[in-house]
Amino acid sequence: MEDLKKRKLEEAANGECPSKEELRVLIEPLSKAQLIDLLAKLGSQYPSIAQEIKSIASVDPVHRKLFVRGLAWNTTSETLRVAFQEHGEIEEGAVIHDKNTGKSRGYGFITYKYMESTQQALRAPSKLIDGRLAVCNLACEGLSGSSSAPDLAQRKLYIGSLSPEVTSEMLLNYFSRHGEIEEGSVAYDKDTNESRGFGFVTYKTSEAAKKAIDDQQKTLGGRNIIVKYADSHKSKTSQTSFSPGVVPMAALPMASGYVQPGKTHLGTTLPVGYTYPQTIASYPSYQSPPSVPSPYAAQGHVPYPTSFAKKDQLGIPTQPVAMNNYPYYYPKQ
Repeated sequence: MEDLKKRKLEEAANGECPSKEELRVLIEPLSKAQLIDLLAKLGSQYPSIAQEIKSIASVDPVHRKLFVRGLAWNTTSETLRVAFQEHGEIEEGAVIHDKNTGKSRGYGFITYKYMESTQQALRAPSKLIDGRLAVCNLACEGLSGSSSAPDLAQRKLYIGSLSPEVTSEMLLNYFSRHGEIEEGSVAYDKDTNESRGFGFVTYKTSEAAKKAIDDQQKTLGGRNIIVKYADSHKSKTSQTSFSPGVVPMAALPMASGYVQPGKTHLGTTLPVGYTYPQTIASYPSYQSPPSVPSPYAAQGHVPYPTSFAKKDQLGIPTQPVAMNNYPYYYPKQ
């Protein structure tokens, strides 16, 4: 209040204060950047103005609510609040659980009382909670966070062939030598909370991710591990295998048949798409091409004389038979 009185006294000493309407006319042509600079300057000089700015900015909870993803299955709402209370007073914080099973869904929400606490938490979005590196972002930005970044494919790595003894902390410590990590964890089974043998690491820069891939020493927990871009692993596993040369085709709907008069058909409805008798589309008459005269003269049929022979009781001919004018004699039995 003292600062406000002092400011009013200074303004009164310099002359009459302009009315609100006069100030509005002066402010309207200013750009957003100019207004931000002006309010920031006034807020830094006068605490009363700074407090008013904070109050107005904190009215809408959309600027104070964080979405936290990558939580361990055993992380509770209390553990989540404790991890974020270092940035300021928390108004509400909870882990989201499945309605049917009652188990954690791996994410939650934190709502601060003041907007500046939210901004402070966003300066360090990654937090190690219960052995897993959780990441936060403004809830109004969606539930995907950094997954919408255009360069995510060059920063996110798939880590395979992990030993069951490797924890998320061990994974993060091992890969932090290549650069600053934004997000990372071992994949755990929801029911048993045991390692599934693989995990993911997301770096803040694509250069750090490339260093991790190019590193020849890929041994963790006594095993040689697999390190590659997560997108390449996802596209490989999502492909459906087909035999070579076989093209998958969608199933075609088939009707049950034609409706014929005088026949009894099962069901109360008639087959879809058919009527009987069906009309057949007319086709244009086909004309054969004109015949071409043959270069060779036609040959006439040559007749051959027919001969008969006498046969005995067994049907064997006993007389000569003329075959092409050449006699042939059958022996007598």
